[in-house]
Amino acid sequence: MTRRLFGTDGIRGTANREPVTAMTMLRLAMAAGAHFTRGAHRHRVVIGKDTRLSGYMLEPALTAGFVAMGMDVILLSPLPTPAVAMLTRSLRADLGVMISASHNPYEDNGIKLFGPDGYKLSDAAEATIEARMADEKALVPAVPAALGRAQRLEDARGRYTEFVKSSVAKGLSLDGLKIVVDCANGAAYKVAPTVLWELGAEVVPMAVSPDGFNINQDCGATSTDAIARRVVDEKADLGIALDGDADRVILIDEKGATINGDQILAVIAGAWAKAGRIKGDRVIATAMSNLGLEQYLATIGLQLERVAVGDRYVVERMREGGFNLGGEQSGHVVFGDFGTTGDGLMAALQVLAVTVPMKQPASVACRRFTAMPQRLESIRVDGGDVLARPVVQRAIRDGEAALGSKGRILVRKSGTEPVVRVMVEGEDEALIGKIVDSVSAEIRAAGKAA
Repeated sequence: MTRRLFGTDGIRGTANREPVTAMTMLRLAMAAGAHFTRGAHRHRVVIGKDTRLSGYMLEPALTAGFVAMGMDVILLSPLPTPAVAMLTRSLRADLGVMISASHNPYEDNGIKLFGPDGYKLSDAAEATIEARMADEKALVPAVPAALGRAQRLEDARGRYTEFVKSSVAKGLSLDGLKIVVDCANGAAYKVAPTVLWELGAEVVPMAVSPDGFNINQDCGATSTDAIARRVVDEKADLGIALDGDADRVILIDEKGATINGDQILAVIAGAWAKAGRIKGDRVIATAMSNLGLEQYLATIGLQLERVAVGDRYVVERMREGGFNLGGEQSGHVVFGDFGTTGDGLMAALQVLAVTVPMKQPASVACRRFTAMPQRLESIRVDGGDVLARPVVQRAIRDGEAALGSKGRILVRKSGTEPVVRVMVEGEDEALIGKIVDSVSAEIRAAGKAA
C-alpha cells in the first residue's frame, strides 16, 4: 500500500483546505481509532497541539472521531511534540496525536501520530490507516453505550517539565547563567522558560505571546536573527531557539553565532564517548549532515551513519540497531535512552550538562569541528516532477562532475512543504555557490515550464 496523505512527518498542509479539514480529520480519527482498537480494555488517545488558530478546529474534529469509535480522549494544553510522545507511553494510551505543522507558518497545520510505544507510526501503519479511511466497512462506529469520553489533563505541563529535567544529572545547576529562550510563539511558550528557571538560570524569554497567528513568525529555530541580536544585547551566555512544536532546537553562542544540530551532536557525542555512553560506537544522522561532523566523530572513534532526511528515519535506524544518539542538522536531536522523538528542550539541556562543567563560553565549548562549506537553497514548486526533467538532471550531473571527489550534491523534494531543496557541499565555496545557482535556476525554469 502507498501513502498519499502522509509525508515524512505526518500530514501537513494549508488549514481548512484538504486534507487539513475538519471532515478529513474526523475520518482520519475514526480510521486510526479502528486501527488501534485491539482487545476489550478501555482504549484511550492523547491529543496535544501547538498554538495555531486552526488547532481549535482540528482538535474537536479529531476528538469526535475517536469518541465515535469508542476511544476515551485525553486533551492536553499546548505542549511540545515530545511531550505528547512521552505522555502517550506514560498514560498507557493506545495512540498519541500532535496537532502541529512544526516550523511552518500559522496558515498550515497537520498531525503527527504516535503508537502506544511513543514512536511515530511506520510508513506501513500510515498506509493502512489511509486505506481504512477509504473503506466504509472499516469504519464501524461504537454503539451508543460504548462511546468514548473526553477530558483534559490538568497536570500535563508539570509532568513533561519533570520528565525533561530528569534526563540530566540532578546536580546540574544553571546558577549564574543568563539564557535567552525563543519559544517561537509555539507549543513550548510556557514550559521552556519554566524548566530553565527551575534549574537556576536567569531567563530572558522571547516569542512567548502566541495569538494564533504569530507562531514561527520571524522567530524560533528557523528564524534566528532576532534571538542572535538579543543574546548579544543582553550579554547572555546562550540562546535557545525552538521551533513551533519544540521538537527541534538551534543554539546561539554569546557572540550571536548559530550552533546547529551537527554541532550539538558533536558536543554530546564527544562527552558520551568519553564516558562510554555511546551505544554501538555510532551516531545516526541524515544525508544533510556536514562532512565535518563525520570527520570529527572519526577522530573520537565513532562512525556517522546517514539515513534519509526526516527524524523518523533517524529514529527507525536507532531502534533497529540499538543506537542511542542521532539527529539532523536542522536541530532534531534524539536521545534513545530517554525519548522516542526529537526534543529541542532536552537537547539544549544535554548540551548544558556537558558544557557547564567546562566553564568555557559557548563559542568555544560548542565548536567541535570546522564545517565544510555547504549551501542550501529551497525552491518552491507548484506541482509536477521537476526533478525528472532532463535539463535538471543534466545540471545535477554537471555539478557532480565539477565537484569530483571533493564534494557532494543532494537534491530532494521536501516531505513537509511544496519545495525542492538543493544542497551542495565541498571544499571550494565559490564553486559550490555556482553549482547551487545553476541547479536551482534549472529547477525554477522547469517548474514554470511544467
